Amino acid sequence: MQNLPIKLYRAAQVRKLDRIAIQERGIPGFELMSRAGSQIFQFIKEKWPDARSVAVFCGSGNNAGDGYIVAGLALEAGFKVCVYAISEPDKLNGDALLAYRKYADAQGVVMPFRPERPVNADVLIDALLGTGLDRPVSGLYAEAIQAINAHSSPVVAVDIPSGLNADTGNVMDFAVKADCTLTFIALKQGLFTGQAAEYCGEIRYAQLGVPGDVLASLDAAAIRVVKTPLSRRNRCAHKGNYGHVLIVGGELGYSGAARMAGEAALRVGAGLVSVATRIEHAGLMNLSRPELMCHGVETPKQLTALLAKADVVVVGPGLGQSDWAKGLFNAAISSGIPAVVDADGLNLLAAVPAAKSDWILTPHPGEAARLLNRSNAYIQQDRFAAAVSLRASYGGVVVLKGAGTLIASEHQLAVSNTGNPGMASGGMGDVLSGVIAGLLAQGLSLQDAAQQGVYNHGLAADLAAEKEGERGLLACDLMPYLRQLVN
Repeated sequence: MQNLPIKLYRAAQVRKLDRIAIQERGIPGFELMSRAGSQIFQFIKEKWPDARSVAVFCGSGNNAGDGYIVAGLALEAGFKVCVYAISEPDKLNGDALLAYRKYADAQGVVMPFRPERPVNADVLIDALLGTGLDRPVSGLYAEAIQAINAHSSPVVAVDIPSGLNADTGNVMDFAVKADCTLTFIALKQGLFTGQAAEYCGEIRYAQLGVPGDVLASLDAAAIRVVKTPLSRRNRCAHKGNYGHVLIVGGELGYSGAARMAGEAALRVGAGLVSVATRIEHAGLMNLSRPELMCHGVETPKQLTALLAKADVVVVGPGLGQSDWAKGLFNAAISSGIPAVVDADGLNLLAAVPAAKSDWILTPHPGEAARLLNRSNAYIQQDRFAAAVSLRASYGGVVVLKGAGTLIASEHQLAVSNTGNPGMASGGMGDVLSGVIAGLLAQGLSLQDAAQQGVYNHGLAADLAAEKEGERGLLACDLMPYLRQLVN
């Protein structure tokens, strides 16, 4: 798999980079288009060496120009080629028109797209719509996308799957489901969150010879999280060197959440973990994990002594929203200890909003909606904007969970792409809160603990799923892989 760049950009930024390359660095637009087409055709030959025919779906913009370049190269190489045009190619502009005319001069076949017309090809190429899409897809474009998705042959998307918003990763009513997306000049942030995971397939990247200092001339909108190894432990270290995490949660009937958060903190290397829970649970919770120090706590005053010994507090796993929960929650967040707030801790926070600089909030979209007093659909409409808004309202660091989890901190917006659908099961969030707290207790900053916690949590799930499959994956299945990853 290709190592992708870390920096991500918005669509408008990529268009600006394109203009800089053309106008200030003297790289002709048609040359960039030709390089893009060449990259796509080379990839097709490598990925599907037995392919002998391609169908190219072209729209009305520069994305179509890339498609015509690919079609011309395939024709020259002896492939059977047909271009299905959504708009009249003679009405294309600039470099795209030049690319079409070059293909037409080589006697290339162009047919107007008709939904009822069968498409026969070994590989389909989506060059319908580019990164400038800002409205729902309809009409013939929607029908072409549906035809592509109904076809059994592999699909390659040019720059971005048509119908996918380049900034948010959301589908604009219809979008191509590609097996691979080849994206150019700079990575678009929408390829890595929202609904993108279902539509992009494998993401490949080509800089097209644009100088690196051109990309460096603009600040990235976000970054991709990559693994940062933890430092080697001192041979003379002891448990006190690696922090004491206190888990606050486990209302009657929900002891498992606090138990899993506690073990996760230990598995990533926290020196000590205590659990403050209901008296009914305290004597039983550590039977299967005796390393946890479990305490029955019924009042905020009883919690005070435990908070005094802790370096990090996790509040929320299985906490509930009773008067008992509210009392412990208020004591925890007013203690002055760095906190990780999850689950019912977030619901209690939404009821009485506050802002702190030393906590990490870990909402899923539903909890994020409550925190912002918005709908779930609003959050998912633009996850980047929602994460930034949450961070502005509540301070600290915000982890907006989901496919392409976002981590918003004071100076950086990041996205992590580890994880899989098998994580759609109870307890995964509790494990994540413990992982982040365990890293925070070992001295990582709030930003690094959140980013690396999310990354390793998702990667542990990927390793577990690789061995046994996604369906039926349990939160506790991650534990041995978490230990492996932090080492």
